[in-house]
Amino acid sequence: MDLHILFFQLCVALIALPIHILAFLGLWDPIAKKGLPYLLARMTKTLNKYMKEHKKDLFNHLKDFRGPSGEIQILELGCGTGANFQFYPAGCKVTCVDPNPNFKKFLSKSLAESEHIQFQEFVVAPGENMAQIKSGSMDVVICTLVLCSVRNIDEILAEAHRVLRPGGAYFFLEHVKADPSSWCYFFQRILDPTWKHIGDGCLLTKETWKNLEKSKFSDLKCRHIVAPFKWSPVKTQIIGYAMK
Repeated sequence: MDLHILFFQLCVALIALPIHILAFLGLWDPIAKKGLPYLLARMTKTLNKYMKEHKKDLFNHLKDFRGPSGEIQILELGCGTGANFQFYPAGCKVTCVDPNPNFKKFLSKSLAESEHIQFQEFVVAPGENMAQIKSGSMDVVICTLVLCSVRNIDEILAEAHRVLRPGGAYFFLEHVKADPSSWCYFFQRILDPTWKHIGDGCLLTKETWKNLEKSKFSDLKCRHIVAPFKWSPVKTQIIGYAMK
């Protein structure tokens, strides 16, 4: 590792020293899991304001994956506070999966503002093992800003593939590693060791598009975009969908 990168990483670590100490003692994770829903609840409106057009364009394709009954069975993986609900088509049936049970009570506000969808249930489970969800039971799996914080992207993609019916689709929007020659990448490397604690495991330099390319999904439609966030280490993103 470049010495100047290590130096700046240590500087950031010193600023966030209490967090690193709590993480070392095994006390930070419970705090982060309880605090993250509050943080995301405050950030949701701002994030949707900047990403509104990208999300509208992405989720406009959901109607192309209606099931044989004419309905759309959606599984949202890592649903968080329900930030995507407003972009879903009317009448779709939504099942939410998240390993953090603290998000459940935060869904109520999003659901109250999204009467156009039919909420099915909230399942507490890791994306790597969604045994409660039947194979081939979903028309669409949606995962946005989640794979940055998981331990095994390939296992999650395999599970998403399993629960989809043939012809179903996996929709994604994820922040990823920036161009290595950019300032954004420079700051990603500096922040990564501390960011993972603040973001509940989130890593800034994942190359998630490579996992998608080697997954079982076919007809991958993936675009690299720069989100309109000023001075943000998460502005380099991928967006699109892939079919089973």
